[in-house]
Amino acid sequence: MGLFTSINTAASGMSAQRMRLDVISDNIANAETTRTPEGGAFRRSRVIFKPEVSQPYWRSPFLPEKLQNQVGKGVEVVKIEKDMDSELRLVYDPTHPDAIKTGPKAGYVEMPNVNIVDEMVDMISASRAYEANVSVVEGSKSMFLKALEIGRR
Repeated sequence: MGLFTSINTAASGMSAQRMRLDVISDNIANAETTRTPEGGAFRRSRVIFKPEVSQPYWRSPFLPEKLQNQVGKGVEVVKIEKDMDSELRLVYDPTHPDAIKTGPKAGYVEMPNVNIVDEMVDMISASRAYEANVSVVEGSKSMFLKALEIGRR
């Protein structure tokens, strides 16, 4: 394991959480957007992560085999996908230019499936995860400085 492995792992987490914060802020900014270039109301976006892994250099005799398959190297963003599973909100406003004109939903407007409370909870979670990764970088930096002090004596 290299000297800067912990910093690289934390940096990948910081990068991923930054992307998550960008997507969350886009969702909040478009919480009232009823018309998009693709057509229809805005759909909430989600960030999909996956772990970056490599084969371990050393296997522990104390851990089960299934826990030793891979060594974590951080996280990466796989994709950003639209939330097509949750329903769009319907708001009755027949004067709105995007109101449905005919049928059983006449007068209703399809509003985005963005829940501001959920987005704010996700934002707090992402910022705390970012802060945790910053703490890892700071701790690693502190350990490196202490090791240099020991080497000087």
